[in-house]
Amino acid sequence: MRFDIPQLTQGIRAGDRRALSRAITLIESARDDHRDLALHLLDALGQDRQALRIGLSGTPGVGKSTFIESFGLMLTGQGMRVAVLAVDPSSARSGGSILGDKTRMDHLARDPRAFIRPSPSQTQLGGVARRTRDAVRLCEAAGFEVVLIETVGVGQSETMVAQMADLFVLLLAPAGGDELQGVKRGIMEMADLVLVNKADGDLKAQAMRTCADYAGALRLLRKRAQDRDGFPLAMTVSALDGAGLAQAWDRMQELVAWRRDTGVLAATRADQARHWFREDLRTEMLALLTRDPELQARMADLEAAVAAGRMTPALAARAALAPLRDD
Repeated sequence: MRFDIPQLTQGIRAGDRRALSRAITLIESARDDHRDLALHLLDALGQDRQALRIGLSGTPGVGKSTFIESFGLMLTGQGMRVAVLAVDPSSARSGGSILGDKTRMDHLARDPRAFIRPSPSQTQLGGVARRTRDAVRLCEAAGFEVVLIETVGVGQSETMVAQMADLFVLLLAPAGGDELQGVKRGIMEMADLVLVNKADGDLKAQAMRTCADYAGALRLLRKRAQDRDGFPLAMTVSALDGAGLAQAWDRMQELVAWRRDTGVLAATRADQARHWFREDLRTEMLALLTRDPELQARMADLEAAVAAGRMTPALAARAALAPLRDD
């Protein structure tokens, strides 16, 4: 596949969804020549357009796709353009992913003001794909006002999405105390809003009790510098009938407005930029090691020594980097 960077740049700035899809394909490519083109594209697009970035995680079966579709349709109904970056888990054996989010959000997928892009997680930990952050920048350049980043699923490593989002929303299902214990403290500490979904029908009363349990748990957490009074908070919503979605959106806007006015939002994005600089630096350094023939041969010998039990992994790693150290 050939990529015309000036043409892609023009198409993305004009809001062309086909150009945006091609650009995300480019940045997700593992080829070195494609990576160079992707960096040129990101540089050409600049960073003058910014969207509200919302990270979303949740327990299996909580209804993340249904929530995103209902929430996204509510926002597009208000005239906003919404992009959804959904990360699907990759098979550890085959490396493949189902990438079925468009079929689960068929109404939103047909909305001309929405864009849905599923991506495989591949070997990346943290609940997001390796280039999700770059995909967010592409969506912003295309003029989308809200970018929803859906992670693989709840877990300790899901907190990585908080390093690329302005708000982190944790979606949970009605349950009792066992569910509360099952959600790890790490992800609870990162959440700005805890939304208990499926607050409808026979589950409504249980959802209210669950919400009260989480509200109590959130009060026990140490207050963060980026929180205004009353946050983080727990609320009930129903993706099925839309109950509570407007109220949740109001609270999201309220928190973001406060963070913007107090300078917290700008400081957070600066911290995130520093974090991703370090992450990209680590990735590039590892790529240099694997591209150099002499270092590759040295690493192969060290791997064999580790496998045979002649060296510890830590010592072998230090030995692999010895040629790069100052004498």
